[in-house]
Amino acid sequence: MDSKTTTVDSNARRAGPDQRREAPGTVTQAGPGEAVGLKPLIPGMRRLLLTAAVLVLLAGIQLFAFTGRTGTFFAWTIANPLSATFLGAAYWAAVALEGLAGRQRLWANARIAVPAVFVFTVLTLATTLMHLGQFHLGSQFGAGTQIVTVAWIAIYVLVPLLMVIIWAVQARAHGVDPPRSAGLPGWIYAVLGGQAVVLLSFGVALIAVPGQAARLWPWTLTPLLAQAVGAWLVSLGVAAGQALLERDARRLRPAAVGYVLLAVLLAIALARYPHLFAWHSAAGIVYLIFLASMLLTGAVGLARGLPRPGRR
Repeated sequence: MDSKTTTVDSNARRAGPDQRREAPGTVTQAGPGEAVGLKPLIPGMRRLLLTAAVLVLLAGIQLFAFTGRTGTFFAWTIANPLSATFLGAAYWAAVALEGLAGRQRLWANARIAVPAVFVFTVLTLATTLMHLGQFHLGSQFGAGTQIVTVAWIAIYVLVPLLMVIIWAVQARAHGVDPPRSAGLPGWIYAVLGGQAVVLLSFGVALIAVPGQAARLWPWTLTPLLAQAVGAWLVSLGVAAGQALLERDARRLRPAAVGYVLLAVLLAIALARYPHLFAWHSAAGIVYLIFLASMLLTGAVGLARGLPRPGRR
């Protein structure tokens, strides 16, 4: 055994158990005399997630802040302001998901963001291509508006391609996941399972049959908006399903913050445009219950995943 290996092993013995679990490049004991390093988040994936966080921040500003000016500042015109604020809230919640994931040191603690982001970008690209005629590409639109639209298309072409490549590199990175150290109550897993089923089922319906499925939404959706909303629902369902696989609150912190933020922003959207929401319909009641369940599961997951004294 060389001196470098001896140093690493001695450092691992001196470190506390939480340090061995959390610090990339340190070691965990896989068996007698065998040390395995923890898999880090590679720089390429970190940069992609942080860049994506900036992009969704800008999209959220266009939709949530400049809701009534999508004809100028966004890639397509959204006449219903409640739809625009819904999309804007989702983009701003994604800032937390992607930004916090990009700041993690370990792949296991950032992984929750990647499948959901990949699925969303692919579905949004497909929706864009199916409704390309409604996008601001013609000469009747100002140069700035056309640039925004071209940038939108370029982003949704490039991001999923880059993610596939970087994801493959990340998968080949050496190391293992740290042990699970912050489980969630059993009822939270049951709620997450229900959310995954509902989000995936209804999201797929909005994408596949937007005209029919949109009738079950608590405000009016055009086919383009129905499929855009469906892309978000499917990606949220993917994140909820992955949370069931991860089974560790520390690995879910980026998603938990995003869940809480999304519920709060969607509540603000309803407060801004209450007259556009079908409050007394079955769809409206289900929507409100779902928002409450998102806030609850996000808050519990965040509380259980926060660092505590003696646990890094």
